[in-house]
Amino acid sequence: MKEINNYIQANRDRFLEELFSLIRIPSISAESEHKEDMVRCANRWKELLLEAGADKAEVMPSAGNPVVYGEKMIDPTKPTVLVYGHYDVMPVEPLAEWRTNPFEPVVIDDVIWARGADDDKGQSFMHAKAFEFMVKEGKLPCNVKFMLEGEEEIGSGSLYGFCEEHKEMLKADVILVSDTSMIGKDTPSITSGLRGLCYWDVEVTGPNHDLHSGLFGGAVANPINILCKMIADLHDENGHITIPGFYDDVLVISDEERALMAQAPFNEEAYKKELDIKAVHGEKGFSTKERTGIRPCLDVCGIWGGHTGEGSKTVLPSKAHAKISTRLVANQDYEKISQLFKEYFEAAAPDCVKVTVTPSHGGAAYVSPLDMAAYKAAEQAMQTTYGKRPIPTRSGGSIPIVAGFERILGIKSILMGFGLSTDDIHAPNENYPLCQFFKGIETIPYFYENFVKELGK
Repeated sequence: MKEINNYIQANRDRFLEELFSLIRIPSISAESEHKEDMVRCANRWKELLLEAGADKAEVMPSAGNPVVYGEKMIDPTKPTVLVYGHYDVMPVEPLAEWRTNPFEPVVIDDVIWARGADDDKGQSFMHAKAFEFMVKEGKLPCNVKFMLEGEEEIGSGSLYGFCEEHKEMLKADVILVSDTSMIGKDTPSITSGLRGLCYWDVEVTGPNHDLHSGLFGGAVANPINILCKMIADLHDENGHITIPGFYDDVLVISDEERALMAQAPFNEEAYKKELDIKAVHGEKGFSTKERTGIRPCLDVCGIWGGHTGEGSKTVLPSKAHAKISTRLVANQDYEKISQLFKEYFEAAAPDCVKVTVTPSHGGAAYVSPLDMAAYKAAEQAMQTTYGKRPIPTRSGGSIPIVAGFERILGIKSILMGFGLSTDDIHAPNENYPLCQFFKGIETIPYFYENFVKELGK
């Protein structure tokens, strides 16, 4: 299939301009003022799928943002691959830290700089162009369906119901996802597992209104002080989470698998230097890579209360707030963990304050067996284009809907991502190297070819 590289070179500029037409639409699902942008982006995706060779593509309603569905069915007796991606992106704040306009993509030093360049417009778009090549060159070996949602960055809340409603339409042999990363440009890897997620909003209330800190300080509880103490008590001196029952269902990885994972190259000194930290930190008894791949964690994602503006204000605030999340591993039930945290945190509050925990979104962890046909197909595809056998890795991130696909549709997913840790997804200055973008387009057709062979059809 050497023609793919010629096709990429001949269409390089067009591919980029089409991708940029998606990136320029500020499809931020977390911000209500971008509701119309979500629809615009969905419609642009529909146009691009039809232009790439889909027999049909449509923008379909859901309980929230629309879902883009497209398909090309060449033979009902052949295998079907369902490509999943998302067109929504994270907010861009703090805007002052961006070196370029986040929604005006530019290429500098062979890297695309923009929000969504990697996550997930760039990675999803690779599939559209690989599909285009296979259709136009008569090399498509199986049926292909596309499903692109607009709520992944806020938990995919509406997609669960959409999948329940459209099970027949979404029937497939595997779901192909590129929304993950590789170890490095020269070290290919396949994500064999994702952590799950729970998220809560916490409110701590003390007095019924803000008070003068001089007149009342020391006599009335400060909700911010209480909240900080409660949060600090969520971990012990060994980095273990103190919520009773939190670890009861954690899948313990064998020494053999831990040894296999340890073969992945990792330079801790370079890791610390890149992040400008003196030391790593986490659960005792596990390496840095293990802490982010096979162990759960709990973090405060935001905390505020009282006066945070310019200047000083001697106030004892009425309320304090925090956003808290956990990343979960295989066998942990995110709904069970969500309830455990709520009960524990509310019960831990002293009588001088009232604590309310409101569960937000969540999702289960996911594991992709290394012996399934789709994994072998992805492994062979990457070995063809990179000249190396990819390393299986467990990602610290979460794509909750992937576990939902397996539960609702009964379909396993293969996570063949081409992002890099340096792409700064979710942060200012998100970027995506051109070499990764084009290598993805080159690799994907080999996956299809190998997958059909693995299934013997």
